Amino acid sequence: MAKSSKELFKEFKIQSVSEFFRRNAAMLGYTGKIRSLTTVVHEAVTNSLDACEEAGILPYVRVEIEELGKGHYKIIVEDNGPGIPEKFITHVFGKMLAGTKAHRNIQSRGQQGIGISGAVMFAQITSGKATRVITSTGGDIIEAWVKIDVEKNEGKIVRKQKKPNPTGWRGTRVELEVKGVRYVRSKQGVFWYLKLTAIANPHAHIDLIEPDGKLITFPRSSEDIPKPPVEMKPHPRGVLTDDIYRMAKKTRRNSIKRFLISEFSRISDKKVDELIKYIAALRLIKKEKDKNVQEQLYERLINGEVDKVLRSFRGYRKVIKQVEKLMEKPPEKLDWHEAEEIVEAFKYIKFLAPPTHGLRPIGEENIQKGLTGILKPEFVTAVTRSPKVYRGGIPFQVEVGLAYGGELNSGFDLFRYANRVPLLFDAGSCVTTTAARSIDWKRYKVDDIDRAPLVLMINVISVHVPYTSTGKQSIANDEEILNEIRLAIMDAARRLQTYLSGKHRKLYQIKRRKTFEKYLPEVTRALSILTGEPEDAIESYFRKLVEERFREKEVEVNA
Repeated sequence: MAKSSKELFKEFKIQSVSEFFRRNAAMLGYTGKIRSLTTVVHEAVTNSLDACEEAGILPYVRVEIEELGKGHYKIIVEDNGPGIPEKFITHVFGKMLAGTKAHRNIQSRGQQGIGISGAVMFAQITSGKATRVITSTGGDIIEAWVKIDVEKNEGKIVRKQKKPNPTGWRGTRVELEVKGVRYVRSKQGVFWYLKLTAIANPHAHIDLIEPDGKLITFPRSSEDIPKPPVEMKPHPRGVLTDDIYRMAKKTRRNSIKRFLISEFSRISDKKVDELIKYIAALRLIKKEKDKNVQEQLYERLINGEVDKVLRSFRGYRKVIKQVEKLMEKPPEKLDWHEAEEIVEAFKYIKFLAPPTHGLRPIGEENIQKGLTGILKPEFVTAVTRSPKVYRGGIPFQVEVGLAYGGELNSGFDLFRYANRVPLLFDAGSCVTTTAARSIDWKRYKVDDIDRAPLVLMINVISVHVPYTSTGKQSIANDEEILNEIRLAIMDAARRLQTYLSGKHRKLYQIKRRKTFEKYLPEVTRALSILTGEPEDAIESYFRKLVEERFREKEVEVNA
């Protein structure tokens, strides 16, 4: 029997963001016992590093993993950051899609505002326990137990107390109980995650206390606190119709023209005049009934011949006047179709590349410090490429570090990062893996990359890293990003080639010298018999000659 619409919609229910992610925790990286534990630590450590850097504090982060039972752990992460004001505790730890950067066009370790609240929710649904937060901004110490109301997407404090702070302690300590997880020292576990974090953040001191009580320290190797990233205005070639439409409703500007000039990069009064012409031209082209003529006109627009296109239509000045009126219209009255026209016209206009001053790379010197301090290689180099854009207007930058030999084990290792954050999972679908495997390493004196004692570190930074999923563990195969990574790897590989070539020449000279020294006594004896000269004098002469010749060769090799 057919059901009525009332019966069909009887079970209709609005699902909150928290409820959705509670049912789909795997989307946030909570899948598998090892990965889930690493994800919880990652979210807490990321918050600690961000807080310290924004406050201009050299980070000290302490991570403790306490085993409470089989698959049952307490995770403690403590930092020396600025602390969290009491009124923001529930927002930070209990509300999905909330944060200081998720809504801004700014480079950040996390981009979705889910992070630590997702970890709190995971602890809550696996152990049933609230997350204990101890924090102070320098005044009283606030101790709060936080849970998430998944139906309302809100945090709630189930218990709270204030304590005096005689020592003036400042920072945040988070304690989460989780079940169904596992601690192992694998390349996807907590130890490896913190090791890679220390390499990319040489200004941070990180301590790890493992479940067996063993203390592992990743010491600070740089005293330079990274400059905080700067919020950047969106570039016209990197926006969607919805971006324009939504931003227009929120702006305080009194006209669409002022709105575009003030809230987007690379748009000036002159560019708005150009935009008016392109919108007018596109309106006229769409009225042309002959498809072949339409195609020709679109081609001329692509070539920048907007004035010629306009003059090919009668009454084009009237259309320009209409678009000029549009530009004087209040932004809140901009409709969807008009926003579409603006975005379509943007595609034909030549803009300067977006500003990149807001990007904050690790830097070549700090990459070398990080790799040297943690890995102890015999050779290390780093390359920071100039900023570029992908998808027409989103700025990004690529950095590569390369370490070889020394205390490294045989076997190639790829350390993948996005905005300094280690990517431990989903390597097969990541553009960094594609780029690393596309290099012909034999050209650079590395005969068997899989057995070479070599570590390649790749860091992609951007205000919008194109992750393949909400788990944020793999970067999409975008052509511009792939090409930049390849160029950076090849630059670093050429430096390795130079080092290895010199090393091979040195080894060859050492081998030759040993051969000379091996046969010198026999040659000395034979010449002494032939010439009647003392063996000591002949040997002294040849040893001096060999020393001079090999010193000359050594100078040539090092040159």
